[in-house]
Amino acid sequence: RFSLLLLNLEEYYFEQHTANHIINKDCRDERKFRGSLKICSKSIIFEPDDNIQPIIKIPLRDCISIKAPEDNEANNPFTRNTSGRISVVCSQVFLIKERNVIAPYKTVRGRTEHLFQLNSAWKVGDVVQTLHQLYRASCLDKMGDQAAMITAILQSRLARTSFDKKRFQSISETLHMECKAEMVTPLVTNPGHVCVTDANLYFQPLNGYPKPVVQITLQNVRRIYKRRHGLMPLGLEVFCTENDLCSDIYLKFYNYKDRDEVYFLIATYIENHIAEHTAESYMLQWQRGHISNYQYLLHLNNLADRSCNDLSQYPVFPWIIADYSSSVLDLTKPETFRDLSKPVGALNKERLDRLVTRYQEMPEPKFMYGSHYSSPGYVLFYLVRVAPEYMLCLQNGKFDHADRMFNSIAETWKNCLDGATDFKELIPEFYENDSSFLVNSLKLDLGKRQGGKMVEDVELPPWASGPDDFLQKSQEALESPYVSEHLHEWIDIIFGYKQKGSEAVAAHNVFHPLTYEGGVDLNSIMDPNEKVALLTQILEFGQTPKQLFTSPHPQRIIPKSKSLSRTSSHSISIAESPVSPNEESFEDLTEESITLAWNNIAKLKLDKQYKIHKEAITGIAVTCNGSSVFTTSQDSTLKMFSKESKTIQRSVSFSSMALSSCLILPGDTTVISSSWDNHIYFYSIAFGRQQDVLMGHDDAVSKICWRDGRLYSASWDSTVKVWHCVPGETLSNKKHHFELLAELEHEVSVNTIDLNAANTMLASGTKEGTISVWDNSMSERALLLLLLLFLLSAFFFCTDSRHLLSTGEDCCFKVIDVQTGMLISSVTAEEPQRCFKWDGNTILSGSQSGELLIWDILGGKVTERIKGHTGAVMSMWMNEQCNTVITGGEDKQIMFWKLQY
Repeated sequence: RFSLLLLNLEEYYFEQHTANHIINKDCRDERKFRGSLKICSKSIIFEPDDNIQPIIKIPLRDCISIKAPEDNEANNPFTRNTSGRISVVCSQVFLIKERNVIAPYKTVRGRTEHLFQLNSAWKVGDVVQTLHQLYRASCLDKMGDQAAMITAILQSRLARTSFDKKRFQSISETLHMECKAEMVTPLVTNPGHVCVTDANLYFQPLNGYPKPVVQITLQNVRRIYKRRHGLMPLGLEVFCTENDLCSDIYLKFYNYKDRDEVYFLIATYIENHIAEHTAESYMLQWQRGHISNYQYLLHLNNLADRSCNDLSQYPVFPWIIADYSSSVLDLTKPETFRDLSKPVGALNKERLDRLVTRYQEMPEPKFMYGSHYSSPGYVLFYLVRVAPEYMLCLQNGKFDHADRMFNSIAETWKNCLDGATDFKELIPEFYENDSSFLVNSLKLDLGKRQGGKMVEDVELPPWASGPDDFLQKSQEALESPYVSEHLHEWIDIIFGYKQKGSEAVAAHNVFHPLTYEGGVDLNSIMDPNEKVALLTQILEFGQTPKQLFTSPHPQRIIPKSKSLSRTSSHSISIAESPVSPNEESFEDLTEESITLAWNNIAKLKLDKQYKIHKEAITGIAVTCNGSSVFTTSQDSTLKMFSKESKTIQRSVSFSSMALSSCLILPGDTTVISSSWDNHIYFYSIAFGRQQDVLMGHDDAVSKICWRDGRLYSASWDSTVKVWHCVPGETLSNKKHHFELLAELEHEVSVNTIDLNAANTMLASGTKEGTISVWDNSMSERALLLLLLLFLLSAFFFCTDSRHLLSTGEDCCFKVIDVQTGMLISSVTAEEPQRCFKWDGNTILSGSQSGELLIWDILGGKVTERIKGHTGAVMSMWMNEQCNTVITGGEDKQIMFWKLQY
């Protein structure tokens, strides 16, 4: 029945002794109750073996005397106390779990004596000495002095012990390090020794509770996070699962060095097995629908130092539903939902006006809200029915007043909207599958409300038929299209750029400065009493999550005809569509074939290869029917290769300078090539001759694109030019007419350009690694992205126009959200990647060494390597169905690749 929750906050459990509790000593009705005597830093606890008897807790500060009673031989210096008895006289005692019922502690006031008899009588002297030492600490006036003395006692005990190596799983294990630490569980910590070997992580509690050794097999570790605990970066949390809310062990170290060394040893072990996920990598998975809203919020909480083992930093989830009165929950109506762009405190305008007025009149440091949206008290407010002992621990053995308990969902929401000091959000349990926190299944006596009604189960809204149905509908609401479209706004407030500074003020999202990371430097506070008081205040008040984003969070990509299923990140359910099953559109079939192709892209096989140039191949273009392949090269030639006859049918040289790229105009009548001689050449396929030349730049033309009658040209002269082209009449020898529509200036040479599918955005990349995104309708720069890629090689918009993928000489693939400019994923390669194609999830790239690599951009790793060219892959073409690829290399060859399902 004993647990660490019977201790006070910040109290340690040191040791236990088998003993008897003697009642009515030396009387005819003397009784002995066998049990365990626990020596703790602020109390003595006796746990009787008989469950009917209460656990006795005696606060050391309430002790009047602690001694070993004298026996007949006590005055003889050659004898010791052999009775094993310890007498504790106190002015107050707590009786806990009488008849094994979880209930508020019963307080017995007045002078009482408690006599304990240890089984090991020879230990009495040491136990009494320890209790006297701890008693002196408890009687110190100032909390800081108490904490310092108890810490000294603890460290002395830890220094006299070490990890028991006999606890190793195998005699062949190699010890890497050993240090002192505390295992963290909600509200309490347990000191002991940490040991890391080549196979396992061990923790051995000083007191042997709850078991002699906790062991984690390193091979099972899936995630590891450094944590801020008690405002200090001393925590480490280890997970052996990928998506679970709760970890396998949470450790708090006594110095940064030990924490970082253990982290390094575990991270080094697992880095070959698991890619380390960042907020950005999870963001990309979430945006593209690979993880649910729930999973994404869980990952963000983890990355922001939120842990189920730390109630002052418990995971925070949003209120989603605003309708708790209707009989039917309509998730198609926006008014069903809470405004996710505002913190809870700003949802009620009248209350907000009062808070803003007070804020404006307040001296520094200013804050709008006098309480936080997440704190230990709020977490246990929701969980009291399943975690009553935690509530009793937090509130000194008492439950809260019955009318202030979590009685009704609707009442709680109303109070969060109208209450003067209630701004709390929700916890993850509201969106999970275990509804036990809503039901008083333990039959706890939680008190009687003012109307005489007992506190029982939580009252649910009319639209929920029961607790499980309530959670099911809450999950559906969290994963609904409305929330998917607006969740990024809540993330901006809790984890993002509206968390601090002027944006937080504008969003009415300002809490007490002490709640923010870095709000106070505990190391700079020399007075131990001030430090303890401040830490206690902060931990009870709650803490703001670590800030993960400093720019606006991108919105989720919402499929027009698809909705996410919560049960699996890959299961998709089709929403209602005006198209009947028998009238499936050609576009749908094409999309399915493209998805199938990318899912099998690793099955790409080399079909044929031909050496057709004298230098590296720089560009590839293919006619609509696929019969003719045009290539450009640094050997200054444009060549036309016939797939049918497998021969070069034409070879054209426009000048002595290298050609940089080529494309075929709609209709397959004209090929356009860009050249290092500053010109753009138009070649008539039908008549086999140069049709026109555009002298458009003052330096080499690096890349050209064509869309809707417009030609886009990038150049080393630091410009991108947009031309309107009116085709000439070949038979009458009339030239093309070129009208310069826009000249987009850059600081340095432009290496590459790309247009999105809708032709609304143009992206340009420079040799210094800067990407500019331009509004194509206005020819105005919409975004400037300083990515520092060092000589951009290539980039392409994703088909949905939301993301841009780029690569350069820094060997990195970087995914950028086009709307916000946020870098949302970065994957490092072993060498530069010269060209690529991607579908938003998977990349097919051509490397410097000539290999084709297949990347899982979400997982951040190479999934397949395919041998290809003997030099760098310089250019790549892919057909519309994504099942045929042509590559051109530094080895002067073109290679034809086919998917073989």
